[in-house]
Amino acid sequence: MYTRILVAVDGSRTSRRAFEAALALASLHGAVLQPLYVVESMPMYYEAPGYDPSVLRNGLLEQGKELGLEFARDMAAQGVKGEVVVSEAAGLDDVSTAVLKAAADFNADLLVMGTHGRRGFQRLILGSVAERCVRQARLPVLLIPSAAGQSSADEEADA
Repeated sequence: MYTRILVAVDGSRTSRRAFEAALALASLHGAVLQPLYVVESMPMYYEAPGYDPSVLRNGLLEQGKELGLEFARDMAAQGVKGEVVVSEAAGLDDVSTAVLKAAADFNADLLVMGTHGRRGFQRLILGSVAERCVRQARLPVLLIPSAAGQSSADEEADA
């Protein structure tokens, strides 16, 4: 059914669950999997006196590379082909735009993402990359909720 699956990852528990779901689907369907880690440029921090934005950027890029190695090992263990991509949201592009562009460039037929399930004021202020992707996507999007795969004990520990 699916032959090219892109999964957006950011290192969070929720995105790891999304990766696991995407890996299982890719393994089941013999699909190529592309985990995507996007570093968001944060122009508001560039103007702060004494702040060197390259420190944060370089740390995020390093995290993306480390996740890439981990995910590549998991993919190889499952016999799933694909390449981990680390990119940056540049200029006026936000993360959702970068994810959708990467999905189009990869010719993905499924986009898998985790969602944190924020509500109310927190959602209003932080927004939702997943929500923006769902609204703008031209391909099916599978959202994996933050509570997916958690037992009651896990949920209590996260609270």
